[in-house]
Amino acid sequence: MIDLSAGIPALHAAYAAGISPEEMIAKVFERFDAVGDPGIFIHLADRGNLMDEVRALGDFDPARPLWGVPFAVKDNIDVAGMPTTAACREYEYWPEHDAFVVARLKAAGAIVIGKTNLDQFATGLVGVRTPYPAPRNALNPAMVPGGSSSGSAVAVAHGIVSFSLGTDTAGSGRVPAALNDLVGLKPTIGALSATGMIPACRTLDCMSIFTRTIADAWAVFSHAAAHDEEDAYSRAFEFAEPQGLTPGLRIGVPQVDQRRFFGDGIQAASYQAALDELAGRGAEIVEIDFAPFHETADLLYEGAWVAERYAALREIMETRPEILHPVTRRIVGGAESLSAADAFDGLYRLKALERIAQETLSGLDCLCVPTIPHFVTMAECDADPIGPNSRLGTYTNFVNLLDLAAIAVPVAARSDGRPGNVTLIGKAGSDGFLAGIGAAIERAPVGKPEMMVSRIGKTAKAS
Repeated sequence: MIDLSAGIPALHAAYAAGISPEEMIAKVFERFDAVGDPGIFIHLADRGNLMDEVRALGDFDPARPLWGVPFAVKDNIDVAGMPTTAACREYEYWPEHDAFVVARLKAAGAIVIGKTNLDQFATGLVGVRTPYPAPRNALNPAMVPGGSSSGSAVAVAHGIVSFSLGTDTAGSGRVPAALNDLVGLKPTIGALSATGMIPACRTLDCMSIFTRTIADAWAVFSHAAAHDEEDAYSRAFEFAEPQGLTPGLRIGVPQVDQRRFFGDGIQAASYQAALDELAGRGAEIVEIDFAPFHETADLLYEGAWVAERYAALREIMETRPEILHPVTRRIVGGAESLSAADAFDGLYRLKALERIAQETLSGLDCLCVPTIPHFVTMAECDADPIGPNSRLGTYTNFVNLLDLAAIAVPVAARSDGRPGNVTLIGKAGSDGFLAGIGAAIERAPVGKPEMMVSRIGKTAKAS
């Protein structure tokens, strides 16, 4: 029996027990057909080609850590032999080479099932700004799936694949995780190479990883992370292994009167329950002035960074803007009224806020925030495509601007049954440290939290 939602160790145990990769591929397509959502994938690999690929793996090899593990790739990341569209039909091209990270995952034995849908050119947090059918939230189709990595998150949440790659500039690797009850690992910028990824904001972009468990997320990250000499923004890190939650950690949280839930009292209670869980495990919860972080978040769609999105799409904006989704065009077009002076003003303000944030973080081990402040319905998004999207980024937009690492962690369900999720945030390079804390509090669908900490502690370091 193959259950692709059960985690990578369970899949490898099935292989060791005699399940074949061909049976796994059959299960992928069976699950995809059962879900019946045509918006998840923009391109699905040919089944016959996949069968040839898995046969080429040979006998089960546990030394290859991702042997026979199916994954999906957001369609702004290149996979050789599959089209890249960034959810824009007219932009389509067929890359000759895999993105750097995709190549590393394939080398570890993972199998690409297809390219997933997204907010066009990774501009959005709702997941429905696409000319294709929008992916449906895996838990409640009345809710937005979250973006921009909507298809990547939904594919994992439905158990079609074991993990997926997304991207994250403003929260695209975390917001869909919260809305679909997943782990969303947003690494330190530069830890995962951006070679082969279409930029949104080149200085802020990073690839992200969606999984069911932190153990799986760390396993994927460990084999994807490596310095890439071809990527000017790539950085070499020696990542510490996850260690769990040790008593005495100081965890910063927004002051009560600065917390923004936009009327969602159930979400506020869910967040407080997660903080109580951290405190019960010996962490000290420290309220901090969150105004500088909120102000930093507001900068993302002003000045320099709107201009940077325009730079990424300049050729399209100046020669054929009609091919863009109307909301994408509206947002990126905001740069046309900006001057270079406006961009520098934004950079100067960010530098000042960065200093304040560093001073705040200096006495803390990490931050813990709600991943999203409230849920957004499809109807709300239809009525106002800008406002709800902006609110979803309340606790995500500032992270890359301040060069921080983050991981969205599924915690106990809310009192109304919707998924609970908090995000742990730390300094650049603290990815393993955050994963260890998250593993201690995650709503662990495979084993107990203590087992998760033990399992990820055995993962090899990123090379």
